[in-house]
Amino acid sequence: MKDVSIDTITQAFLDYCGPDTDPRTLFVLRKMVEHMHAFAKETELTHAEWMRGLKFLTDAGQISDDERNEFVLISDVTGMSSLVDMLGSRHEGTSSSVLGPFHSVGAPHLPVGGDLKKDNEGATVLVEGVVKGTDGQQIEGAVIELWQTAENGLYYSQDTGQGDFNLCCSMTTGTDGRYAMTTVKPAPYKVPDDGPVGELFRATGREPWRPSHLHFIVQAEGYRALVTEVFANGDPYLDQDAVFGVREDLIMDYIECTDLDALPDDLQIGRNATVPYYKVNFDFVLAPEAAQTPT
Repeated sequence: MKDVSIDTITQAFLDYCGPDTDPRTLFVLRKMVEHMHAFAKETELTHAEWMRGLKFLTDAGQISDDERNEFVLISDVTGMSSLVDMLGSRHEGTSSSVLGPFHSVGAPHLPVGGDLKKDNEGATVLVEGVVKGTDGQQIEGAVIELWQTAENGLYYSQDTGQGDFNLCCSMTTGTDGRYAMTTVKPAPYKVPDDGPVGELFRATGREPWRPSHLHFIVQAEGYRALVTEVFANGDPYLDQDAVFGVREDLIMDYIECTDLDALPDDLQIGRNATVPYYKVNFDFVLAPEAAQTPT
């Protein structure tokens, strides 16, 4: 096309797309390019600014590896991950939240009432609740995955001092839909800020902290899979989460307790149980698989 100009270049790109392009792919691509071109024109983007943006992305690729994906982190800290989560969970049921970069497939199975704390330092926490549908019925056979930081604010994949799958498990609910485990209270932590995302934080005066949380994936036949996090009420970073993951219905209370005899009979509490310990009760509500997202 010989007459490409500021006014025609967007349509010129779209005209290059072939007639067999998947309609949804074409729609998403068209909107993305339209917004990018509009952004460049609205901001009068300079060549130097454009090159700085390309360097930012190049640096993200160079620092990424099997254990760390800086592009995912960029999506998280700009709110894109949370926005997509919220767009996908506009239905009844527990809110979704960001998956994060530290989920590991294949965590060992833990029976209901099992001890996940083991030899980890920190206060003992009993986490329990029920998985149910939006109709209030308990869901048997729901599979729960949990992963979290240790007391030092690190996941096992970040910390050579922790064993594989430390503070990670999967669990299957029984006929009552209940899940329960003892674990350790997770700590707030900083997202990695030694790469391009750190430059973004420093350039904008932001802090890289995340509030204390537990990660969950909850799945059951006939229901939408739920990827979410639950947060500690009173955490100092609830209102400044670096990745915008906090939702009002995902905040839970840690209730301090001292009577070990009051714990459920099926609880396999470990030898390192602390007094005081904490109780957390959080129910998950799954939306039916056929639930439609409003348009």
